[in-house]
Formats: sequence, structure tokens, C-alpha cells
Amino acid sequence: MKRQNQSSVVEFILLGFSDFPELQEEIFGVFLVIYLLTLMGNVTIIAAILLDQTLHIPMYLFLQNLSVVEVSFSAAIMPEMLVVLTTEKTTISFVGCFAQMYFILLFVVNECFLLGAMAYDRFAAICCPLTYPMIMNKRVFVKLVMFSWVSGIMVATLQTSWVFSFPFCGPNEISHISCETPAVLELVCADISLYEIYAFIGTILIILLPFLLILLSYLRIPFAILKIPSTTGRKKAFSPCASHVTSVTLFYGTARMTYLQPKSSYSPVTKKLMSLAYTLLTPLLNPLIYSLRNHEMKKALVKLWQRAVVLHTV
Repeated sequence: MKRQNQSSVVEFILLGFSDFPELQEEIFGVFLVIYLLTLMGNVTIIAAILLDQTLHIPMYLFLQNLSVVEVSFSAAIMPEMLVVLTTEKTTISFVGCFAQMYFILLFVVNECFLLGAMAYDRFAAICCPLTYPMIMNKRVFVKLVMFSWVSGIMVATLQTSWVFSFPFCGPNEISHISCETPAVLELVCADISLYEIYAFIGTILIILLPFLLILLSYLRIPFAILKIPSTTGRKKAFSPCASHVTSVTLFYGTARMTYLQPKSSYSPVTKKLMSLAYTLLTPLLNPLIYSLRNHEMKKALVKLWQRAVVLHTV
């Protein structure tokens, strides 16, 4: 009995898009370009904020942290995904699958709370401008960032350890592009009802708490913006808020489709495509969302470009 309860699976097979072998090369090319653009965009944002002293304020430092999370999230998924696309079936070790799931959860949870902290920062800056330096000082900023990372670590540690404590008796084929929790759970040969209750409640709380903070912030922000006397002032206050709302909508909307849908709602292929929405689109578009609508970021990017040109010509 003891031996039967042990996991017999020592590695998994990621099927990826093996249902469409004729499209593997094209998909690989598209994903590779997206991954490189994602890295380039987010690293550029990180470097621009790091090198421009005028951007060393909470709003841009939160954005810098968000770009770090996006780069890390992409690095946890995309290289393995590209390997999967080069072969019909790709194996990933038990430990490798554990690590990938852990980092996916870590960065997803981290981003949830970072987006909430960014909304609070905008609320404090626009609704309480006189007391903003005290509300959002360096100490508060560090605490909010640390809370995001610690929350991600705690959730990832608990959830990943729980998932891989279940027995995997075979088959070992993961019909997905990565070791995401819902796909791996389909291979468990044990009763997971208690875990599903925890996962559903935990996901609701992780999504709901930051989302409520975002919602409460943006219920008051528009009224504060309308009270600003100058049109220029209103535009300056509205621009970062619009970028943040776009980012929140993109992230929460796509992540919800993966983690809050009933198991039987969609086919495996549809689930893969939905997963790509936040795996690829969110990290790719966030640098564009925050840089194209922000005058200060545009100036910082121009300075970074000029500095790069000077170094290249020296």
C-alpha cells in the first residue's frame, strides 16, 4: 500500500501545440520575436528609470518593479515554451516542473499586489497631494514592494508544495505549454477536492484584495482630477491613471480566464490560447502602455537612447 501511494512519474511531457505540427515553426518564430521584444521593452524601462534621477519617485519605482516581475515571469515560461515548440514532445523533470510552477505563481501573485500598490500610490498623489510625501514615503514604498514579494513567495511555496505532494501515477503528458497548476492537477491520481476549495478561495482573495484597493482608489480619483483647475494639470494626472487601468484590465482579465474558469468550460487547445493571453500579451504590452502615454518616461527613454548612441560612437 505504501508503495502504491508513491508517485511513479519522474518526469513530465509538455505537449505544447503538438496538435498542430504543421504550424510549429511559424508559432516558434512568432513567440521568439514576442519574447525578445518583451525582454527589450521591459529592460529598457528598468534601465531608463535606474539612470534618470528625476524618476526615482514611487510611481516610477513601482513601474520599475513591475518590469522586473514581467521579465522574470517571461523568463520562467518562454525559454521552455520555445524548446517545446522545437520538438513534438518535450520532457521536463519533476523538479523542473515544480520550479516552473513555483515561479509562475510567485510572479503572478507579486504582480497582483504590485498593481494594487500602484493604484494606492496614484490615489495618494491625486487625492491627497499635500500629504502625499508623508503617505507614500520611501519606507512605505519599500514595505509595499516587500509585501508583494513576500505574498508571492508564501503563496507559491504553499501551493506548489501541496500540488506536488499528490501522487502522479501516470499518464505524464501535460496538455499545455507550461507547468501551470490547472494543467498539472489533471494528472493527479488522488482526491484533490480539499485543495480545489483552498485554491478557489485563495485565488479569489489574491485577486479580490488588490482589485478592491484598485476599485476604491479609482472611485475617488476621477472626482479629484475634475477639481484640478487647469486642463494641463488634469491631463498630467489622468495619463498615468489611464495607463495603470489599461494594465490592470489586461492582466486581471486574461489571468481570470485561466485561474477562475471551471475545468470543463473549455477544450485543452482553448485553455492554451487563453493562457497565452497573459503569458505573452501582458509582459509585452506593459512597457508600451506605460511609456507611450507618459511624457516623463518618453524623456527618460530619449536620454537613454542618446546615452547609448554616445557610448557606441566613443
